[in-house]
Amino acid sequence: MKERLTDELMAMRAAKELSTGDYCNLGIGVPLLCVSYIPEGVMVQSENGVIGYGPAYDNDELDKIDLDLIDAGMRYFQPLPGMAFFDQLTSFSMIRSGRLISILGGLQVSEKGDVAIHTVSEGNKTPRIGGSMDLAWGAKRLIIAMTHNAKDGSPKVVRDLTMPSTARVCVDLIITDIAVIKVTETGLVLQEFAPDWTPEEIITQTDASLMVAGDIKEMMF
Repeated sequence: MKERLTDELMAMRAAKELSTGDYCNLGIGVPLLCVSYIPEGVMVQSENGVIGYGPAYDNDELDKIDLDLIDAGMRYFQPLPGMAFFDQLTSFSMIRSGRLISILGGLQVSEKGDVAIHTVSEGNKTPRIGGSMDLAWGAKRLIIAMTHNAKDGSPKVVRDLTMPSTARVCVDLIITDIAVIKVTETGLVLQEFAPDWTPEEIITQTDASLMVAGDIKEMMF
């Protein structure tokens, strides 16, 4: 079986989409790992009411943790100069403003840019959408970082969603463990491939139609 990118490498690649002066929100899972790789001058916001925070502490730094400094993914983060706190109403006003870049995880993305981020619980069948709808709909730019296939091998980049829709026609870029795919008005464009993978192999792992960019290249980190 071909080797795929680790979560850390996906996060490193996603972080390359950010530039000095950007404000961003990082979703649960792979996106949260981006905080360790973002360029200097990027401000990270968390929906529980903080902006401008630093990376999570490593396991060998537990003695430095401040129990009040925790992000939406329940990770204790390092404080940075200029970090600010605010209430959740203010936080979601920021999220819905169209000024933040959102990097979120995903369960499915359609070729039109629709995204399924939440699902239903097996226990109570209640949608667990959290803040993902606001983060997807209100983003200046939406990047989805996820595995290319589900645990059962089924494609997560699909023609049409088969899971509950979180937001419609909102995804700009998909970064997976084997590819970087741009969402355009005319369809999905394969821009980059993971080491040791070919465009043809990626197409076989994808349910949606993929156009191959003329300047396609290997992913860099």
